[in-house]
Amino acid sequence: MGHDIGGRGLKQITKTLLLASLSTFIAFSLIRFPDEAFKASIRGLNMWWEVVFPSLLPFFITSELLLAFGVVKFVGILFEPIMRPLFNVPGVGSFGWVMGMASGYPTGAKIASRLREEKQLTRIEAERLVSFTNASSPLFIIGAVSVGFFHDAKLGVLLAAAHYIGNALVGFCMRFHGLKSSRETKPKTNGNFSLIKAFQEMHHTRLKDPRPIGEVLGDAVVNSIKTLVMVGGFIILFSVLTKLLFLVGITPFLAIFFKVFLQIIGLPIDMALPLFSGLFEITIGAQSISGVSTDSILAKAILISFILGFNGFSVQAQVASILAKTDIRFTPYFFARFLHGIFASIIVIILYKPLYLNKQAFGTDDIPVTQQGQAQLFWLDLLELLKQFGPIFTILSLAIAFIILYRRGKQS
Repeated sequence: MGHDIGGRGLKQITKTLLLASLSTFIAFSLIRFPDEAFKASIRGLNMWWEVVFPSLLPFFITSELLLAFGVVKFVGILFEPIMRPLFNVPGVGSFGWVMGMASGYPTGAKIASRLREEKQLTRIEAERLVSFTNASSPLFIIGAVSVGFFHDAKLGVLLAAAHYIGNALVGFCMRFHGLKSSRETKPKTNGNFSLIKAFQEMHHTRLKDPRPIGEVLGDAVVNSIKTLVMVGGFIILFSVLTKLLFLVGITPFLAIFFKVFLQIIGLPIDMALPLFSGLFEITIGAQSISGVSTDSILAKAILISFILGFNGFSVQAQVASILAKTDIRFTPYFFARFLHGIFASIIVIILYKPLYLNKQAFGTDDIPVTQQGQAQLFWLDLLELLKQFGPIFTILSLAIAFIILYRRGKQS
C-alpha cells in the first residue's frame, strides 16, 4: 500500500518537473526568438481565421441543431443495422463518421463527446467512435495539400482514397476495443429499417429538450464558437512550438533518428526533417515534404498519408481538450492514429498505380490535362474564396457570439 502511494507520488513529481521544464523552455525560447515566434503565431492565426474557423463553424452549428432536434437519433435508428456489425457502435455513430469526413478535424471528436454527454453512447462506444471519425476534410487533402502544395489534383484522389479507406479499416479494427473489459450490454437489433420508429425517437428527443428554438440556436452558435476558439489557440501554440523546436536545434537533432528509420524502409532520408515537423503540425509537414527535391512522388505520398492519419500533435491536443470534458479516454484515440497512418501509407502503395499512374482509372485518355486543370482551378478558387472572405466571416461570428453572451448576462 505504502509502495503504491510512493510510486504515485514519484509519478506526479516527475510530471510536475516535466510540465515545469516544458513551460520554462517555451518562455525562454520566446524571449530568445521573439520575431520568429511572432511570425509563427501570425501564420497560425491566419490559418485559423482564414480557413479553419469559416470552414468548420457551419458544421459545428449544424451538428448542435441536428442533435437538439432529434435528427441524429432519427439517423441512428436507420443506420443501426450497418454501424453495429461493422464498427460495434450505435447507428448515431454514422452521423459523426460522415460529418467528420466532410468537415475535418476535430469535428468527429466534438460529435462523439456530445453524443456521450447525451448518453447516446457508452464510454467504450464513444472511444471506438472517436478513433475513426476524426478525419481530414477533402478541402484540406485535395485543395490545400494536393493542389496548393503539389499543384496536382490527381494526387488528391490517391491521398483521399487512402485516407478514408484507412479510416474505415481503423474503425473495423477498433470495434474489438473494450470487448473483454466491458460489461456493457449491447442492444439487440432486428436488422430492419423502421421509419416509424426512427420518427418516434426523433420526436421524443425533441420533446425532451425544454429550450425554446431561439435558445437552441444561441447555444449552438456559442458552443461552436467556444470550441473553435480553443482550436485556434492550439493551432497558434503548435505553430510557435514547431518553429521554436527548429530554432533551438531540437528538431534537426531528432531528425537524425528519422533518417535512420527512413533509410531502413527505403525512403529518401531528405524527408526526415519534414516528417518530424509533420508529426507536430500537418500543414507544415505536408508543405515541407512537397518542397523536397526528389522525383519520387510515391515516397512523398506515403509520408503525407502517414501524417494525415496520425493527425499531428496539434490536432491531437485539440481532441484531448474536447475529450477532457467527458470520461472518454485519449489513449485509444492515440493508438488509432498510428494505426491509421500505417494503413493509409500501405493503401497509397497499393493504389498508386491504378489511381495515379494509370490514367484509364480516371477515364481521361482524351483530355486528361483539361480535366485536371479544371479540378485544380475549382479547389484553388475555393481556397482563395475562403482566404478572402474567411476573416470577415470569423469576425462577424465572434461579434454575434459576444452579443448573445452579453444579452444573456444582462437577462440573468
